[in-house]
Amino acid sequence: MSRLPIRLRLTVAFAGVMAIVLALVGVFVYVRVGDALLTSVDQALRAQAVEAVAHAHEGGRSLVDNDAAGGTTLAELLDRSGAVVRSSPPGLAPLASTAGVSDRGTFGTTSLASPSGDWRYLAVRAPNGETVVVGRSLEPREEALSRLLRELLLSGPLVLLFASLAGYGIASGALRPVEAMRRRAAAVTTPEPGRLPVPAGRDELSRLASTLNEMLDRLRAAFEHERRFVADASHELRTPLALLRAELELALRRPRTAGELEAAVRSAAAETERLSRLTEELLLIARSDQGPLPLALDPCAAAELLETVAARFESRANEQGRELRVVESDAVVDVDQLRLEQALSNLVDNALTYGGGTIELFVRERKDTLELHVRDEGSGFPDDFLPRAFDRFSRADEGRGSGGSGLGLSIVALIAEAHGGTAGVANAPAGGADAWVALPYAGAAEPLRTLS
Repeated sequence: MSRLPIRLRLTVAFAGVMAIVLALVGVFVYVRVGDALLTSVDQALRAQAVEAVAHAHEGGRSLVDNDAAGGTTLAELLDRSGAVVRSSPPGLAPLASTAGVSDRGTFGTTSLASPSGDWRYLAVRAPNGETVVVGRSLEPREEALSRLLRELLLSGPLVLLFASLAGYGIASGALRPVEAMRRRAAAVTTPEPGRLPVPAGRDELSRLASTLNEMLDRLRAAFEHERRFVADASHELRTPLALLRAELELALRRPRTAGELEAAVRSAAAETERLSRLTEELLLIARSDQGPLPLALDPCAAAELLETVAARFESRANEQGRELRVVESDAVVDVDQLRLEQALSNLVDNALTYGGGTIELFVRERKDTLELHVRDEGSGFPDDFLPRAFDRFSRADEGRGSGGSGLGLSIVALIAEAHGGTAGVANAPAGGADAWVALPYAGAAEPLRTLS
């Protein structure tokens, strides 16, 4: 059954239900018609019984009218002992017993050999204690029911056949939009997913088509994002590789002094370091695309975390004549220390590369989050860069120099999201760029000391 096309399964199910309905309707009609015919016979018997009681002791008259007695109505008068006093037609055997006859009359059914057949009778009490019994043949009722049964047996399968064909047509029509979507989906290609036709009605199929189109839009965006990511990654990898190759070819082109070779090796080492860092960043992003980053969460003092990151960049800041300042805090938060140090290192690296003045690392407590900020005193972010700051390979070159891969803030956002938090950037009111990582936080033991 499960291998049949869905329209055939729907048709078979519809035909099964329709067969049950038709059978129940046929039984209902047959019973109701039989009851109606029997009620009609009973009404005729009551009328005949009244007439028979009136003619019971009129010797010159039949118990029932000759027209009524001419074939299907029997009548007889029984004495108190149940013996037949007179009957119409003459010679009838007793139709009913005189015992248990109620004042309103008693209906019953009996079979006779002559006249043969099944008979419906009504026995009523006469005023003098005698019993009058009238009977009518049930043969007309049985013939009517027999004709009705034949018609039901003949028309039922025909109705079922036409209903099944109609059900198949309705199922085919209802599934036509699905077939149209299937054909369109079969033509969908990976580079350009396209869209599925949406049925005009506001029903389940239209909602399904809309949902699938939304999914295709997401796939299209993912494919586009993947193409852009691959193109940008290829470009970023090609640049240091080309520079490294050029440095090595230049060093090998003619004999070099020890100083020239040392300079070439240092330049190649710098490009190799840049290439290695870019590769690690791309691997981290690829790992995050496959699922949440694995974290090893441990309680960590926020101030200690900031001090560790600041110490890492202290010598570089001294070379630039800039100050790294860490604001004390008593906050303790559950984090993966290595991952969070990586995120904060990216923020400090950006501040040293693009910012100016003193770099301040501080903690700020919000309602349910703890924010770890890195703020500098430079020119800040360009306004058009803020909405796309965390996009991959996004740079603010026009306002803050160049040279980065554009992945640093993206990795910050990935690490923050892996911790259940967020990352943010803004321009400080007093000038400079402010970037932070916001982490879920239950509260500190003492009030936090933050920068104003």
